[in-house]
Amino acid sequence: MHTVRERGTSLIEVLVTVVIVAFGLMGAAGLQSRMQLSEVEAYQRTQALILLSDMANRITVNRSAAADYVTGALGAGMVCPTTMGTRAEIDLGQWCNALQGAAELTVGGDSAGAMLGGRGCVEALPENEFMVTVAWQGMTPVSPPAFSVNCGFGQYDGAAGSSCSNDRCRRVVTTVVRIATLD
Repeated sequence: MHTVRERGTSLIEVLVTVVIVAFGLMGAAGLQSRMQLSEVEAYQRTQALILLSDMANRITVNRSAAADYVTGALGAGMVCPTTMGTRAEIDLGQWCNALQGAAELTVGGDSAGAMLGGRGCVEALPENEFMVTVAWQGMTPVSPPAFSVNCGFGQYDGAAGSSCSNDRCRRVVTTVVRIATLD
């Protein structure tokens, strides 16, 4: 009896292999896209923390005039203070410009590399404490910040029906600056 040896691959085997490879490549492309979004989110959080620390340090250094730093939102879409009479006024003007990305590369008149829609607030708390907050536009929706953090509240909602509704794309970082009473 004579047996026939099979050689090569059948068309079905090739098609199955192509489908498996295609699904793998689509998964890799999706993973790459999510990694880029995560990288942008991490960069923006780092910028926010730098600006938060900057203002907290400015208040601490000028502790005798800490109350002069209390302000509504400064930053994106707002005209920065230009009064330069006191150290606090100078600091708030510089912080506002930094929130708008003034230190970043400008492309066509727009800041490139700054946080998206960066805003900063300084609020007075009881017992000589001040809450410094930096808010910005996140790339994807998550749980909204606590209701007690008002900076940028309602400013980052998308259009009607957007996944960013109800402040789900607002990101915030806060710190409390405590000014000791020295006698």
